Amino acid sequence: MVCAMIDNREKKLILLVASLSSFLVPYTGSSITVALPAMAAQFQADAVTLGWITSAYIISAAIFIIPFGRYADIIGRKRVFCGGLLVFTAASLISAVAPDAATLIIARFLQGIGGAMLFSTSVAIVTQVFGPGERGAALGITIATVYAGLSIGPFLGGILTDGFGWPAIFLVNVPIGLATLALALRGITHEWADAAGEPFDLGGAIMYSIMLFCFIFGMLMIPDMTGLAWIAVALLGAPAFFWWERKSTSPLINFSVFSKNRTFVFSNIAAMINYGATFGVGVLLSLYLQYIQGFSAASAGLILVAQPLVQTVFSPIAGRLSDKTEPRVVATIGMAITALGLCIFIFLTPQTPLIIIVVSLMILGLGYGTFSPPNTNAIMSSVNKTHLGIASGMNATMRSFGQLLSMAIAMTCFAVFIGPAGITPAIYPALMTSVTVAFVVFFLLCIVGVGASWVRGTIHGGNIKG
Repeated sequence: MVCAMIDNREKKLILLVASLSSFLVPYTGSSITVALPAMAAQFQADAVTLGWITSAYIISAAIFIIPFGRYADIIGRKRVFCGGLLVFTAASLISAVAPDAATLIIARFLQGIGGAMLFSTSVAIVTQVFGPGERGAALGITIATVYAGLSIGPFLGGILTDGFGWPAIFLVNVPIGLATLALALRGITHEWADAAGEPFDLGGAIMYSIMLFCFIFGMLMIPDMTGLAWIAVALLGAPAFFWWERKSTSPLINFSVFSKNRTFVFSNIAAMINYGATFGVGVLLSLYLQYIQGFSAASAGLILVAQPLVQTVFSPIAGRLSDKTEPRVVATIGMAITALGLCIFIFLTPQTPLIIIVVSLMILGLGYGTFSPPNTNAIMSSVNKTHLGIASGMNATMRSFGQLLSMAIAMTCFAVFIGPAGITPAIYPALMTSVTVAFVVFFLLCIVGVGASWVRGTIHGGNIKG
């Protein structure tokens, strides 16, 4: 059912529910970063295993976002959204009681499935409910709650870890998830299924998931040579997937819609690069602050708050600005500011003053907060409503690709310079080298992102140019 008119009360409730769900996932991810040393101590885990605790969520989210985005277009976005809340909340409870690292990694994978259901639908619903003149502001508020989760996560995660143990991080999700689900079920009366009646491309979804899993798993295995073999399998499967999609009457991904849309393509590439250059920052700095500078989990979390706090303030401003000014300009400026912040982190040493770290985090926050809402506005405004679900899913997939790329860079540095050894004082110099090299790669990646952001098409003036 496609709804025509929605009153202001329901609009506000939809924005509230979308914002709460947008808070949950980044809160969990950012709070985990400060809990990694505590998890390592309990499970006797090395740096690579800690990387998998972070990456397991991203793997499943990346695999399932596109299929759930298309499935939501067919059966209804509200239905898939509510299912995602239920899965994410249940997986959080399983994570809290995990007896070992392997169980925690599996639970994080399940969380990723729930997160895929949420992120493939929430932005699409907000985009459809709010018109072009108010869409940027609404998306800015939604994205600001993402940053609020990132802001509160390290601080609250540090307090919970020091006071109650790391499982408390996941237990907080349970009441928030259930309350959000109740609000969605009782307060949202409309459903959005713009592709209702069309068949779901199950064969394409299976091929896509297998291909993506092989590629992602291979990325995370590098520099091990088996990683290249997994990537090769994915690349060999890509032509078969494209062939399948071209002959399908109701494809999982309609490439003909997006391939000629330069704004959509380059905005997604820019999003992937931006996440690739920034997602691993929290993990790297958490380990650096706690191991090398000797801060507690709570103190490290408080320091890391500087970045997302600035993002939270500037995201709504940038979102509103992108309703009036071409998103390409605003987003490119944001990407350039992000590159500046990353450049400063290249010169970290064990004696770097705290003020420099905080100021650099604030610069990163300003850059990312200025980039993301206009970029998302450009993506969602460049397609018609029948493709909002798949557009939202593609955007979220690029975000996951970027996060995986960022973690792959960090984990490769860990594997090359630290290896399978646990992080002890003797390993601190190697950890410092890993952090430095990773930031060099992040900075160079962000420079490429500035170019990708600038060459996109434009969306204002009533046309999608590209």
